[in-house]
This record gives sequence, structure tokens and C-alpha cells, in this order.
Amino acid sequence: MKIFQRNSPFSNIVMSILLTLSCMIILTTPPQVSAKTLTQSPDHDLSYFESAMVTLGKPALESKNHSSSSGQKKSLVPSFNTDCSVWSRACSEEILKIAKKPENVKWVKSIRRRIHENPELAFEEHETSRVIRRELDELDIRYRFPLAKTGIRAMVGTGKSPFVAIRADMDALPIQEAVEWDNKSKNAGKMHACGHDAHVAMLLGAARILKAREHYLKGTVALLFQPAEEAGNGAKRMIREGALEDVEAIFAVHISHLLPTAVIGSRSGPLLAGCGFFKAVITSEWGVGGNLHQSGNPILAASAAVISLQGIVSRESNPLDSQVVSVTFLNSGDDHDAIPKGVEFGGTLRAFANTSFHHLLKRIEEVIVSQAKVYKCSATVDFFENADTIYPPMVNDEQMYEHVKRATVDLVGPTNFRVVQPVMGAEDFSFYSEVIPAAFFYIGIKNETLGSVHSPHSPHFMIDEDALPIGAATHAAIAERYLHERDISINGLPDISINGFNQD
Repeated sequence: MKIFQRNSPFSNIVMSILLTLSCMIILTTPPQVSAKTLTQSPDHDLSYFESAMVTLGKPALESKNHSSSSGQKKSLVPSFNTDCSVWSRACSEEILKIAKKPENVKWVKSIRRRIHENPELAFEEHETSRVIRRELDELDIRYRFPLAKTGIRAMVGTGKSPFVAIRADMDALPIQEAVEWDNKSKNAGKMHACGHDAHVAMLLGAARILKAREHYLKGTVALLFQPAEEAGNGAKRMIREGALEDVEAIFAVHISHLLPTAVIGSRSGPLLAGCGFFKAVITSEWGVGGNLHQSGNPILAASAAVISLQGIVSRESNPLDSQVVSVTFLNSGDDHDAIPKGVEFGGTLRAFANTSFHHLLKRIEEVIVSQAKVYKCSATVDFFENADTIYPPMVNDEQMYEHVKRATVDLVGPTNFRVVQPVMGAEDFSFYSEVIPAAFFYIGIKNETLGSVHSPHSPHFMIDEDALPIGAATHAAIAERYLHERDISINGLPDISINGFNQD
């Protein structure tokens, strides 16, 4: 319906004045309005806007080779119904809800498959690093690159202390993949046979969740994408180049074919063994052949040394402190007509305690050198320390382990967390644990229906990808909750109020 109204000359003058005033109002610069002023209205929840205002006022973090995307994906900004200024199980449920969104599940699986198709060996992870940086750009997450040649340190949060880190390794193995599927390795003789493709995907998934919840972070999460875990001690180079700058605690996950899909496992104290390799060279002091009563015999010396090495563990170590010394090769040359000038042999050593590990290093050398002297020979022992082949034991800090357990139980329930037994495998995450408090944990990928039952480093190794969103959520919950609890330890509990009135 339209209504026609006749205007008088006076009303026309009044209308002209009002129009002029309205134009002046529109053209005038609006006054500054703070988020605090806006949030005084009880009719609107502007907590997200408030955090955005605070974030915009913060200085940018240091970054290298970084370009931001034009905007974030819609899935990054879900509507939150939980006030996580005080941590509760509902906060964990919110994190899990984001991780399980269908578009996020599809995305994290696609990341893993893309990396799996293009496996790269230690310090050669150039394309893997590019994939990670592209995704960080899309998420508008700042980062430093390179660290340790191909590594990345990304940061989400306030840019200020406290800092907590979560880490993923990126490198593949020199193995020909024997699994036939759509995303099989396209690089002959190379395969992600240890799950590092999954580790990267889960850490990127955590980055996505943390970015969506950045306004809740009471500090900064450092996301470490590390090269060369399998060979080369990428962790040592990352540390030397500043990966742990300002960081006070660190966490990492590894897939496990022994745990059912998405079940989390860890333990306090020793979890993975220290690992080292040695090579001994025994040479005769009197040359080759000649009078056997005057010439040293490196064959006998080597044989005696190999036998004596077995006694280090069986006779000298605590039977409750698991240790291993194994000789895995021996070479005396191809001449069968004379006693050789020298003999080479070597093997591996492993132990769960740092003191036990260093004791093995000392005793292996002492035994070999002493036995060589008995047979008029000399010996040298090389532990390849300059080649970075010695890994210390991975010992979980008790408090960091308890934090992982609390965060995981809240996230996936007590039946999906298990205390696991130590294993003799080694991990260069142990280098981080020597510097700051750390905890290492597993996520299960065992699914007999899918054939996900093979151990790492097998050409038949595969994973159940349903573990990926749970791993991403676990990373995110551990990091966010750590910063929350750290803030409480510094500043105390916040006031708990309803409708603005304290409950005293």
C-alpha cells in the first residue's frame, strides 16, 4: 500500500535542514569505539570481536619467506558456545567438534595423501616443506623458514610468553612401497613407511584448530615441522637454529600399529631407548703372516672382543634396566691364505637410562681395546658422534606426561588412553627432552580390516586415516590447555561470575 501526503512549504524547509544534518553526520569520521565499550551491552556476546581487536593491536611475529593469504577459510571460524576462559571438558569437546567437521576430516586426509605420494629423505623435504608453507599461508599463520635446511617454525597465539611447542617430523625412508592404493609413492625407492606424512597432517590439523581458537590462547603455540628424524638428527639442527627459542615445554606424537585406531598411549619416565652404533678396527702390531708366536692375530682378538661384549649386559647391568649390545657385522677381507692385517666389526647399543647408555659407550671401547692388547693387536672404536648417529633415551617428564594424560582423557575418554610399555626403538625427539620438559605419546592406527597392522619401516606399512582428526585434536587440546593452566599458575584463577556478579 502507498500513502500520498501533501507537504507544506514549512515542512519542506524542515526536511531540507534534516537532510543536510544527516549528510554531515555520515561524512563525519565516527568516534573510536573500543571492544570493551561494545561488550558492556548484555544483549550481545562480542568476546570474539574483542579478541580480534586485541590481536590487531599486536606487533607481527618475525617471519621469513612468508606471504599471507587473502582470507581464512570459513571452517576456521565456527560458532563457539563454550566460555573457555575457565577450562572444562566442554572446551575439549569444542576442539574435538572442530576436528571432526566433515570438511576438516576430508582436508587433513588430503594433506596426508599428498605428502605420501611424494616421499623425501632426510634434509631433502623441499616439496613437503612447500606444501606445509602453502597451508600455513592459507591459514594466515606466521612462520620462520628455513630452519635445519627444510624445517619450519610456525606460531599461533599472542606472540608472547608463555610458549609451548608441538612437533612433527617430515622425512621418509629409502624403502620401495609394496602397498597398492591410489596414493602410492610416486618416488621409486622412497616411502613414508614410518607415518611422518600422518604426523605432518595432524600437526597442520592442530594448526587449523588452534587458529580457529586463537582468541582463547593465553600465550603462543610453536608448531615445529622438523626434517631428518630418521637419519641425521634433524632435531639437533632445529635446536641449534632457534626452534626452541622461548619455549618452555614440548610435545610430539607418533603413530603406533600396536594400539587400536585413535587410542592414545604414553607413560612417565623412559619410553624409547637411547641408540648408538659403533665400528671397531683391530690391527696386528707385527704385520701380516710371519712367525705366529710374534705376530698379533686380529681374528682371535676380534673373536674374543665379540664374546666379551656380550658380558657387559649379562654380567654388569641391572637386570631390571633393559640394555642391548649387538654385533651385527664382521669383515676380515677376502684373502683366505694368510692372517689378515686387520679386522673390522661393529653393531648397535641401546639403553633406556642416560647413565646406562653412557656406561655402555665407555665399556664397549674398554673391552675392545683390552681384548686387542691380549692378542698383540691395537684397536680403535668409532661411535660416529660427528655423524650424529647417537640418540639419547627418550624420557618423558612426569608433569608433562600427566598433562598429556589429563588432556587426552578429557578429549577421548579414559578407555581410549593406555599406559604403554617402553620399546627399544629410538627417536630424535629425545634431543628436545634434554633441553626442556617434554612428553612423547602414541596414537593408534591398528585396523585389521584395512590391513593397518604392519610395523613401521615395513614396505607393507599403512595407516588407518581415521586417526588423523583425533591426533590433530589431541595436539591442539594439549597445547591450548597447557597455556591455560600455565596462565593460572602465573596469575591465579579468574573470577567466576554470573551476569557480571561475583559468586562469593
